Amino acid sequence: MFDTMTLTKAFSGFCAAFLVFLLGGFAAEKIYGEGHHSDDHHAAYVIEIEDDGAEEVVAEGPPFEELLAMADVDAGGTLFQRNCASCHKIADGENGAGPHLYNIVGRDVASVDGFSYSGNLIAVVDVWTAEELNAFIENPSGYAPRTAMGYGGMRDVEDRANLIAWLEGAGG
Repeated sequence: MFDTMTLTKAFSGFCAAFLVFLLGGFAAEKIYGEGHHSDDHHAAYVIEIEDDGAEEVVAEGPPFEELLAMADVDAGGTLFQRNCASCHKIADGENGAGPHLYNIVGRDVASVDGFSYSGNLIAVVDVWTAEELNAFIENPSGYAPRTAMGYGGMRDVEDRANLIAWLEGAGG
């Protein structure tokens, strides 16, 4: 069995080793770490890059109107079933956790009788156009902060166009 002296030696050895590693790490950070030079010291060399004034051009896809015109309505129906049907109904007057989406395109925001809206949508837009629906479906909480809609958003613009085209047909 271990006596008190042996345990004290083992514990002291552990503490000494830990102290050596701690001080070694501190010294290495001081020697090799970033920001150890004062302001009057400069880097050994600097590579100058000329700014030609050209801004980076981000390639955007076709306008949303074109995507909507070319949308696959059947794919939109599948997207509705997969992403929306658990909370929204299509039939006029049938609300779920969310309001019904019958005639949603062109409808006034927060206009479904009998549904209690969070109020944040009204501050953002007055009428649900295809473009406004596109922006909302892409990122609901970014479009209308503190909205009660818990959906994370649909990132693919073609999927959004397909869904909105289907909603136009299903409610029209």
